[in-house]
Amino acid sequence: MRIAFLNPQGNFDKNDLYWTEHPDFGGQLVYVKEVAIAMGKLGYKVDIITRQIIDDEWKGFESTFDYYEGAQNVRIIRIPFGGKKFLNKELLWEHLNEYVDNIIDFYKKEGEMPDFITTHYGDGGIAGAIMYEKTGIPYSFTGHSLGAQKMDKLNVNEKNIEELDKKYNFSKRIMAERISMANSAVNFVSTLQERMEQYGHRAYKNAVDISDDNKFRVVPPGANTEIFSIDSQNEEDPVIIEKIKNVFKRDLDADRQNLPAIIAASRLDPKKNHIGLVKAYAQSHELQERANLIITLRGIDNPFVDYSSAKGDEKKILDEIMDIINKNNLKGKVSMFSLNSQKQLAACYRELSRRKSVFSLTALYEPFGLAPIEAMACGLPVAVTQNGGPSEVLKEGNEKFGVLVDASNPKSIAEGLIEVFNNYDYYQRQGLYRVKSKYTWNSTAKGYIKAIKEKLDNKQDYKKLEIHQYFLNPVKENVISLDWLKKIYLDGDN
Repeated sequence: MRIAFLNPQGNFDKNDLYWTEHPDFGGQLVYVKEVAIAMGKLGYKVDIITRQIIDDEWKGFESTFDYYEGAQNVRIIRIPFGGKKFLNKELLWEHLNEYVDNIIDFYKKEGEMPDFITTHYGDGGIAGAIMYEKTGIPYSFTGHSLGAQKMDKLNVNEKNIEELDKKYNFSKRIMAERISMANSAVNFVSTLQERMEQYGHRAYKNAVDISDDNKFRVVPPGANTEIFSIDSQNEEDPVIIEKIKNVFKRDLDADRQNLPAIIAASRLDPKKNHIGLVKAYAQSHELQERANLIITLRGIDNPFVDYSSAKGDEKKILDEIMDIINKNNLKGKVSMFSLNSQKQLAACYRELSRRKSVFSLTALYEPFGLAPIEAMACGLPVAVTQNGGPSEVLKEGNEKFGVLVDASNPKSIAEGLIEVFNNYDYYQRQGLYRVKSKYTWNSTAKGYIKAIKEKLDNKQDYKKLEIHQYFLNPVKENVISLDWLKKIYLDGDN
């Protein structure tokens, strides 16, 4: 069986270029790569179909084919569409029909079409729907995060909806997501909460029935336990151990360099709420006595000296962090430095685990929360946001595998971290057990394959496709209207 993954945004390559350096190179790329490789190891032929980019500012995506080392059954296929230059995902919508036509041409030349398609994010989803209409190949939809939730986070209202729609193309995204989830053979979600809350949002009313178990499968992502493991090491471990020693000497007071740490390792993004964590640390003298605060960055190795390369939200966040540090006399208690790969991050987690440290993610909302799972796999117990997927990952019945905190409340964050430090060995054991028993990419791949086989073995009459003409013939005169978005999002009228 050959399975195609449609992921037109961002890009894939054997070196994971630009990951975390741009919003399009985020978590869904990790997800697609790891599920695809795990499927390949199970014996299935897998194609990750993305965009060919020939751009001096985004080198590395020029060739048609690429491969991951040791993943013989997985191909990266780069399809030309939308010109040669890199385009942000918000600009891809009008080119997706070209993407699909070129995918079909590619497979016709090879002489074999895929048996099933998995689609990712709204742009991949609508591409899968268009391809289904043209070829009859069924597809699954994995939204990763849906547009309506981003609109909620941005506080979209009657006054700003037009401006934000121009910037983020929400009208196209919401329409694409509605078509994707309505016509998919199955929708994959990471948690039951994602199914009920995200797909149950008023913006998707009448597109999909969230009570229909036939339309949904809860298949959580996992950690790459070949990289993220408390037991194994890679070539970066000695490098990172030495780096941590040096940056601690650089940033921390002499009598604090052997203390445990609280580590935040997500990208600098307002929704990740680094500010909430820094405020919690600043307000808790007990935390300051027990641990240092560590914030990892990408491409900025010593922000105490210079972070002029930071742009937009990154700069604003660093400005505010520095202000809190200065106002609360935290200099000598906080270290910030750059990590540039998953292997370096895993090595950092292992070293900090040896120092009895704690991982923290205080996002205002986290759809799933893969980062805490990766940290737990390396032996770091966790205190993370209760908003979103982590509430299912870290608690089952009366059993706890980490501590959940109210990310909007610095006092709750501080109390959660203190609870982990006070019960360190317990939460470390619980975290390791949770990952090994439930959250591996092998488990994720098996969940996908089981659902895919069910759909291929039991042909169904799926809902008749009603793809908006914009996605078939994108012209300026034929756009999805702002009035439609207002009705669907502001009024819930659909």
